[in-house]
Amino acid sequence: MAHAARADGRRGGSIYVCSLSAVPLTVSTSKARRLVTCLQDDIVVDRPKLIAPDKHLRLPLHDIASEVPGHVAPREDHIAALIAFALDWGGEGGMVVHCWAGISRSTAAAFTALCAINPVGCEAVIAARLRQASPTAHPNPLMIRLADQSLGRGGRMVRAIEAIGPGSYASEAVPFALPADHS
Repeated sequence: MAHAARADGRRGGSIYVCSLSAVPLTVSTSKARRLVTCLQDDIVVDRPKLIAPDKHLRLPLHDIASEVPGHVAPREDHIAALIAFALDWGGEGGMVVHCWAGISRSTAAAFTALCAINPVGCEAVIAARLRQASPTAHPNPLMIRLADQSLGRGGRMVRAIEAIGPGSYASEAVPFALPADHS
């Protein structure tokens, strides 16, 4: 169920994006109550105590943009689960999204979640704010394509991410936050 926006109609929450190693501190300092993990199943993730089990979405996928034997590529069902989780969040309170390095899968998931809860036409604004918040963000292109299709954005999500270009190289991103409201 979607949560109501503030009296002024704007969403008051934020998405926090980080690497696996930064999850405990990011959850603690943000006081987030939701967590999205974008990591293959063989990586152990200890859910912080602030996050209830039903508020932790695990997307078991590898950071690949096409099928690779022995790996799990992002699929439509992963994106559908992410969108449903984001809509349930509704942009109120904090939500932490992470992958291994906080660069590709997590930034694609955060972008997708923000597009899901914001009106059509905000894709370029959200992408520009993503780039401003993280010079290393390099959203997984397959996740973006699947999300664009699922949300019926007609290629706007793909074009918005292409417009910000690839991020600068890093082995691990600095955690960052984006506001939920981009209207």
